[in-house]
Amino acid sequence: MNPFIGEIAALLTSLFFSLTAVIFSIASRQIGSVMLNRIRLVFAILLLILAHLVLSIPLPFDASLDRWFWFGLSGIIGLALGDTFLFQSYRYISPRLTMLLMALAPILAAVVAWAFMGEQLSFYQVIGILITLAGIAWVIAEKNGQTDHSHPVKRRDFWLGVLCGLGAATGQALGLITAKMGAGGGFPALSGTLIRMIGAGALIWLFAIFTGQAGATVRLALERRQVLWLVILGALVGPTLGVTFSLVAIQNTEIGIASTLMALPPVILLPISYFFFKERFGWQAVAGTLLAMVGVSILFLV
Repeated sequence: MNPFIGEIAALLTSLFFSLTAVIFSIASRQIGSVMLNRIRLVFAILLLILAHLVLSIPLPFDASLDRWFWFGLSGIIGLALGDTFLFQSYRYISPRLTMLLMALAPILAAVVAWAFMGEQLSFYQVIGILITLAGIAWVIAEKNGQTDHSHPVKRRDFWLGVLCGLGAATGQALGLITAKMGAGGGFPALSGTLIRMIGAGALIWLFAIFTGQAGATVRLALERRQVLWLVILGALVGPTLGVTFSLVAIQNTEIGIASTLMALPPVILLPISYFFFKERFGWQAVAGTLLAMVGVSILFLV
């Protein structure tokens, strides 16, 4: 077995999440963040069940209650709540800036582990946190100044997007911590992902039923066929492949290394945003993004 399977899985996770950011950014602007999350969770669950059958992996319904609790809680926090904020952030600001804010997830995870799990933060980790925050603040300062005049964003929408991005990063951080607690003992990453999706899907669809939005969601999915195919593609790339590889990463390497490598989408999205979304940004955005990535690396690798 490749000794770097965890690191390779983390890098693939970054690639998948970068592609998902592009796909779901387009879809969220057409059907909204809540509708998008409901629909993509259904298809993610179906795709994961199909993957179990194709790979001859037993469905995880005989998993211990402890695993169901931690993976289910991880799905509710990270996928139901956190990703709703994520999709809303896509609607307000670019996927590049949203994913840069998601680089705060490993920082938040470290702070939570320090505050509630007794883990210590070294001097270098504190420096890494400060450097990451400085890099992100630098990029936000440029974007708030509307460097990209070809795609102007209202100041109110910009800050709403930033707040939603912070909510998404918090959800991902807490979701990773709770998933790690259920992923021990060689439990299949694909099965852990399915349990996470089931937990998230159950919560979000029960809420839709109680609020009378379930029927409207189904009708929208049937009426907007082009968007539906886009959501299916996003469900395959992100919730299925991306989340599964993220669990493979945290199972096969230290969570700090995995989190660092999984925080690379902001760098990957720089050329994608420039060429695909025609987003124009200055050297400050590039330098700030790279500075933030250096900070994340210091946080976990020094």
